Amino acid sequence: MATSQFDQFLQEATIQDSGSDHALGKDCLYGLYTSWCFLNQITPQAEDAFWAAMQAKQIHPERTRLRMKGPAAADYILASYPALV
Repeated sequence: MATSQFDQFLQEATIQDSGSDHALGKDCLYGLYTSWCFLNQITPQAEDAFWAAMQAKQIHPERTRLRMKGPAAADYILASYPALV
């Protein structure tokens, strides 16, 4: 079975952290996804399609239990806080 772009995104840009109170929120996770898409030259899916895919993977917007990692994390942080550049 082919890996979906959402599976690839989760594998490359996130890490499971069930014990942390600092998991990604709804806006941050979608923003990380769009950064990952930009870096991989993939057109991002609409936010409702993204959340439908995440819900199918038992990832809920209010409690994602995910943290960011990798190049998409750096891109997202720099895009979100341009004063850091």
